[in-house]
Amino acid sequence: MNTRPPTAVEVALPIEGMTCASCVNRIERFLGKTPGVETASVNLATEVATIRYLPDVADRATLVGAIEAAGYDVRERAPAEGAAPLSLADEVSQDDLDREREARSLLIAASASIAVAIGIMVLMFGPTASLGMTQLNRIALIPATFIQVWAGRRFYRPAWRAARHGTTNMETLVAVGTTAAWGYSVVVTLWPEVVMAAGIEPVTYFDSSTIIIGLVLLGRWLEARAKVRTAGAIRRLVGLSPKTARLVAIGGEDREVALEAVAVGDMLRVRPGEIVPVDGAVVEGGSSVDLSMLTGEPIPVEVGPGDEVIGASLNGTGSFVMRATRVGRDTALARIVDLVQQAQGSKAPIARLADRIAAVFVPMVLGLAALTFVVWFVAGPEPSLTFALTSFIAVLVIACPCAMGLATPTAIMVGTGRGAEAGIIIRGGEALETAHRVTAVVLDKTGTLTLGRPSVVRVTPAVGRSVAELLDLAGSLERGSEHPLGAAIRARALEDELGFGTVTGFVAIAGGGVEGIVWAADGTAHAVVVGNRRLVVEHGVDVAPFDEVATAAESTGETLAFVAVDGAAAGLIALGDPVKPTAAEAIRGLADAGIEVWLVSGDGRLTTEAVARQVGIGPDRVESETRPADKAATIERLQARGLVVAMVGDGINDAPAIAHADLGIAIGTGADVAIEASDVTLVGGDPRSVTAAIDLSRATMRVIRQNLFWAFAYNIVLIPVAMGVLYPAFGITLNPAMAAGAMALSSVSVVMNSLRLRRFDPRGRGLT
Repeated sequence: MNTRPPTAVEVALPIEGMTCASCVNRIERFLGKTPGVETASVNLATEVATIRYLPDVADRATLVGAIEAAGYDVRERAPAEGAAPLSLADEVSQDDLDREREARSLLIAASASIAVAIGIMVLMFGPTASLGMTQLNRIALIPATFIQVWAGRRFYRPAWRAARHGTTNMETLVAVGTTAAWGYSVVVTLWPEVVMAAGIEPVTYFDSSTIIIGLVLLGRWLEARAKVRTAGAIRRLVGLSPKTARLVAIGGEDREVALEAVAVGDMLRVRPGEIVPVDGAVVEGGSSVDLSMLTGEPIPVEVGPGDEVIGASLNGTGSFVMRATRVGRDTALARIVDLVQQAQGSKAPIARLADRIAAVFVPMVLGLAALTFVVWFVAGPEPSLTFALTSFIAVLVIACPCAMGLATPTAIMVGTGRGAEAGIIIRGGEALETAHRVTAVVLDKTGTLTLGRPSVVRVTPAVGRSVAELLDLAGSLERGSEHPLGAAIRARALEDELGFGTVTGFVAIAGGGVEGIVWAADGTAHAVVVGNRRLVVEHGVDVAPFDEVATAAESTGETLAFVAVDGAAAGLIALGDPVKPTAAEAIRGLADAGIEVWLVSGDGRLTTEAVARQVGIGPDRVESETRPADKAATIERLQARGLVVAMVGDGINDAPAIAHADLGIAIGTGADVAIEASDVTLVGGDPRSVTAAIDLSRATMRVIRQNLFWAFAYNIVLIPVAMGVLYPAFGITLNPAMAAGAMALSSVSVVMNSLRLRRFDPRGRGLT
């Protein structure tokens, strides 16, 4: 019987109608109570709910129903039945159109409301003031009521939905405040004699109700425009991809086709100065390719037959024909966009503070507003009802949980987007928050600090064996290896047309090498082992005859591959893998940031120490001849010291350590399994990006803390002012219209502060 637990799936649903942190909290609570939902995270800035659920228990309709029960709508982006699925560019374009449409609607409603408010003020205090208060109030009633019903519906509908479910939100505050001002004014206008008989001056607040609506909507418009800018990284990334590709036609002219029509296996021609359309491999010709738009690295990469090229990179002066290997949503660019979208929709643990406060904030404000009204109605200056009402409205309007809700997600959106533009892909808010606490970095050697393109520099066969025999056996066995060292040995063998022997029983030993049975051309079978010293010694092979040669090679930083044939040492292959030009600068940057730097490699001690010397890592922080389990043990040992550890690697043998570390960082040019296990992916492979990723996370967390501080400080300071605590001593009160303006300004200021992260310089370490 199959007892395997069901696999959860993840879906992102765009939500309409959210305005503040209490909206986020409410939707998450409703989703969290839905059977089958494991986790639910709602992002106010992106207006997206990311839900992980069990498809055997719940489905999309169930999730949509939970969101609608919370009082919100799900915006459908699916294509019409029978239509082709939306491309990534089309989805982003549709999102932009939706945001532009919403912003335009907000601006129209805000402009109309403010214009009506100004008109009422001119009516009341301008040349027409001689008409009399009663007549003026009746004239103002019609436009004020229109604004209350037409523009105010943006607040009434969500407030009513929330009320039906026994809860409150930001709209509740605005709806109650403006309704109180408008409703009181209606009573005064229609029954002035009743009001005057009660000894109350027949003063109306039509101008206050309309200006509050106008200013709140104006703030929403400014906020919407700023939020569009925070999503700019996605647009810029998608915009890198061309619209068409040049399909090579056999026996005919090349023809231009839409990018969506390109299929895996198609042959495409890329001419000088054109953008590489999709991921693929060069089959003819060559050029230099500029990857700076994806990696931030300005140095072009030379490519020729057999080399891989990435879609959206810029071709130089050469021309080449490529075979498409990944198209559509499988390309590197599409994967980057997906990761960035996931990250921008995620929530950092620090956001939980705002969520907890938002859960009780609006009810608390309603209570404070009611208390304010009662106190000033009983003990306030005459006319006490007027004073109590204006204070009541000011408290409701000034209390803005919007800023709290935007403090974290806007910073994460801009921070992760800026990182993506620099080739630093951060998977989510939790990884971002962890990165800023990193105090130790463990680095792999091959492909991380070195170029990862090693080449054979010398072959030393044992007595009685030839170079050709050694390369033939080793090259044949290495055909099954994914390691860069294996590829280098195989390439050297192919130069002499060797390495084509049949292999059986192939086994790759992570962190050691490879072994198997190689069948020679004469039909004889040989048990061959190719790997580091530890591996061949574990097979009972005596490598002492090669000690002198090995020591000399390792002292210069060369990597050694020992070859054993039928249980005896057959020779030694020395490979050179130059250190990356930026490696030493990267290590200095980490050290300057107060971070311990360790080098952990499966290579020999002398080789590893030689590379460490070149990049500036002390010998007491170098570990060599390590297996994957040893690397994980090193991580554990550092964590036991209380350090927050990041592991940086690019190979399959690095994946366990990357997954074990507090923060896993994968070199994007490496193995897919390492990238999948990581929290951060460095697309271009520049080790300086490790420092940049940590610096970016620190800058982002600093902005988040600033946002949260000012959001909380705003409410802590201004709510008491709105309640009138300064009135007895200083005669200071807060006009409701000013409260509305301040509320709008608080949200916009949070978003604008987050946008400063767009100026982050990944090479200059900080905000410029």
